[in-house]
Amino acid sequence: MKLISWNVNGIRAVERKGEIQALLEKEKPELIFLQEIKAKFDQLTSNLTNHNEYFQHYHSAEKPGYSGVGVWLLKKKFSENYEIISGMPKWKDTEGRVIRVDIKNYTFLGIYFPNGGKSHEAWLEKLKFYDHYLNYINDLRKLGRTIIWAGDLNVAHNEIDLARPKENENNIGFRPEEREWMNKVTKNDWIDCFRYFYPEKVSYTWWQLQTKARERNVGWRIDYFLSDKKIIKKIKNIHHLENQMGSDHCPIVLEVDIL
Repeated sequence: MKLISWNVNGIRAVERKGEIQALLEKEKPELIFLQEIKAKFDQLTSNLTNHNEYFQHYHSAEKPGYSGVGVWLLKKKFSENYEIISGMPKWKDTEGRVIRVDIKNYTFLGIYFPNGGKSHEAWLEKLKFYDHYLNYINDLRKLGRTIIWAGDLNVAHNEIDLARPKENENNIGFRPEEREWMNKVTKNDWIDCFRYFYPEKVSYTWWQLQTKARERNVGWRIDYFLSDKKIIKKIKNIHHLENQMGSDHCPIVLEVDIL
């Protein structure tokens, strides 16, 4: 089973450029999570809502042109035998942050974590979101769900995960509080799949467009797949599609021997 996660930074723009179509044609994933779709359902073309090969579901933000997540599932693989859940219990998800797919005893989650850089209040809200989300997935695991989660976490965990760690040590996305939360995630037996396979590899998933950082590969690894420790042996491969254009993020691909 091949899963993809991609922060598209505007799903309508990615479609207009033909990039999402190119990705699907080349990779043929069974499941693809999308973040930062920046659109409501009635703004999308029929290709984005009624695809011939994929079931398509979205959780949009209330604010127009902002945030939002989606998930596409290959029709011939799943035949509508799944459940979609938006948001988290006891969290008012008006920004379209979390979308969940339950298939048998498996749970797959696509998340667009807050950036937290707009204000001090936004920063505090980001930390609250982090803690609430970790409690949420820990509770799901206690209920017997087997979980894989993916998305734009908006944090680089360690110095290897960004090109200029010293210059960014007090900046949003690499602050000690965010990195400590990632430590807590791993201590709770959630495995960063990329680092599991490639502990020393330098590879990024986001580059700032304004400074043409992608051409110079001055980037950050802030997009992840994480899995429950108990199924890490079922994961066969993970890689970044660094040459896939269309967004300031690149897609990440996970292949796992389940379902």
